[in-house]
Amino acid sequence: MVFGYWRRKPNSLKDTHKKKKQQQLLSSNVELLIPNNFLCPISLDLMKDPVTLSTGFTYDRSNIEAWLQAGNFTCPVTNQLLNSFDLIPNHNLRKMIQDWCVENRNFGIQRIPTPKVPVSPTEVSQLLSCLADSTRSLDQYECWDLLQKIKKWGNESERNRSCMVVNGASSVLASTFDAFATDSFQRNAKVLEEILSILNWMFPLDVESQIYLSSNNSLRCMLWFLRCRDLSSKQNSISVLKELLSSDQQHAETLASIEGVNEILYSFIKDPICPKISKDSLMVIFHLVSHPSSSENIRSSLVKMGLISSLIEIIIDAEKSTCEKALVVFDKLCDCEEGREEAYINALTWPVLVKKILRVSAAATDYSVSAIWKLNKYGRKERVMVDVLQVGAFQKLVLVLQLGCSDETKEKATELLKQMNPYRNNGFECIESVDFKNLKRSF
Repeated sequence: MVFGYWRRKPNSLKDTHKKKKQQQLLSSNVELLIPNNFLCPISLDLMKDPVTLSTGFTYDRSNIEAWLQAGNFTCPVTNQLLNSFDLIPNHNLRKMIQDWCVENRNFGIQRIPTPKVPVSPTEVSQLLSCLADSTRSLDQYECWDLLQKIKKWGNESERNRSCMVVNGASSVLASTFDAFATDSFQRNAKVLEEILSILNWMFPLDVESQIYLSSNNSLRCMLWFLRCRDLSSKQNSISVLKELLSSDQQHAETLASIEGVNEILYSFIKDPICPKISKDSLMVIFHLVSHPSSSENIRSSLVKMGLISSLIEIIIDAEKSTCEKALVVFDKLCDCEEGREEAYINALTWPVLVKKILRVSAAATDYSVSAIWKLNKYGRKERVMVDVLQVGAFQKLVLVLQLGCSDETKEKATELLKQMNPYRNNGFECIESVDFKNLKRSF
């Protein structure tokens, strides 16, 4: 028999005298022989969940699944074309491995746990069929029980989640959500909330799921959850909204038509209750203000609420991801006259925008330069030039060109530098040396 090797882990001995002989016998240099048929042919590691292919060879489940998902259709050992992709659990071999682990526990080997049997496509299809039937009759109690089973399967393994997604779970759940939302938010709140929770680990959503979730009733229901007190309901709802609008910006028009959406989203920016909710809200706002048919009214409404000032406060000390999202929304708001006017009168606009150039990320630099360029191009040019020079913008933009940036940012930075140059000799320029620390400069 061919053997592999397992190096023993040193034991922690409480009673040194009692275990002295054992410690000498089982020193850290002792190598344990592992029967070759216990090793996965792919990884050469001890198998934890052995499964057998149609060719008769056994592999650890995680390794052979990765092999098949990579697009391989042959047996790794024989290179024989597989006539079936079924993975049959090898219970006898798994029990032998477990017994061997127990026999060698003194060598620091832990017994492998008995793996749970993964859900099959047939089981998923049957459950989804039952869920569709219960949805048609609006049987919330039956739907609740079925949702708990889906949740249980999903919590057991990532493999189960993938199996459910591949077999169309998200579209059935979205259909159920739309049906119960159309019936009554309040009466079906428990079922609706559970569906949103499950959908959060099924992203990205397919087209059919998006159609159901972007209906007027579904969107109104999600906004209803955003108004409730429960934090998890808010998180799940805003996450689904962000996913919808990120997948297809056309959904923004329907969402924008619902009364009160601006106030709800702005409240999460003005008075943050959770970092994730704030970030997702920023992305939803971004898609709303970017949609051509509804952006003008949305921008005007949000600016009047005070979004410009709130964004600047966020940008000042936010972590990278939040800062980028706040900057891209700020940049979009600078497309409208109301947004630019609010930016002009805020004393922190120029120091904050210039400060974030080369300080956060390439994306943050792009958004900051773009916002400055828009505020200059469509507004008070002379005032803008003087203000940005006084906070060190010239040297920052020179560095942007030297260190590299996107073509669009390069064009905007170059244009700004040309317009700033005449004002430099008037004593307006200021350099904040700390901004250039650790940056390579050729001048």
